[in-house]
Amino acid sequence: MSRRPVSLSRHLADGGSIPFVGSIQSKSHSSPLLSIGLVVLGAILIIGYVYSNSGGANVEVRGVSRLGGGASCTLEVLQALPVLKKAYGDSSRKVLHVGPDTCYVVSGLLKEEETEAWGIEPYELDDVSANCKTLVREGIVRAADIKFPLPYRAKSFSLVIVSDALDYLSPKYLNKTLPELARVAADGIVIFSGFPGQQRAKDGEVAKFGRPAKLRSTSWWIRFFVQSSLEENEAAGKKFEQAAAKRSYKPSCQVFHLKAYP
Repeated sequence: MSRRPVSLSRHLADGGSIPFVGSIQSKSHSSPLLSIGLVVLGAILIIGYVYSNSGGANVEVRGVSRLGGGASCTLEVLQALPVLKKAYGDSSRKVLHVGPDTCYVVSGLLKEEETEAWGIEPYELDDVSANCKTLVREGIVRAADIKFPLPYRAKSFSLVIVSDALDYLSPKYLNKTLPELARVAADGIVIFSGFPGQQRAKDGEVAKFGRPAKLRSTSWWIRFFVQSSLEENEAAGKKFEQAAAKRSYKPSCQVFHLKAYP
């Protein structure tokens, strides 16, 4: 996940947050060479500190954007993959992920044994990584407007996972998109949605998605699923909860387990 750059001026103002700053200030009478040496050493430590907090490791996870300035449900999918695999078993062998930053999720899924994965990016693929460009070139990931029919045959995937996408759709378009997700799924659908008040859309996100995220309550979603003739997948939901408890994993997004259409 991308993080805000560390503010060096703020740390300096804290008085001692950056190593050796206090020493430099308190020993102003020291020789110039000693002062220069301490400054260089402090700069090296600062660079190391900034890099360690900028995501130098685990790029696939830290590269996920924080939509709307809050928690990313796409990041939540990455964290939940082992739990989903336990809950869905064989149904997690052929997966379609729908949502922003889908390249990261697809890359994570492809690392799982005996797992096929595809992805749909609902918005423009801007400033993507070299790995994402490869996935797009191979047809594994594609950009498609989910307000229109998905470019797949019925029951093409055993499991469809959606994150950070439905929150930006009005009920008018949800009425079109949800049936499409159910159409291309053979076994089930898993929806990751933000909690009300969890995120706040910035100008950049509004410009990209056309509207701010409309985060709905659990009861709102349940009513909408019923209206769309989508049934809760209680068996998968219970297995997910059991697997999550064993791993001490608590989702920071709402997770809904739905059955595909017969």
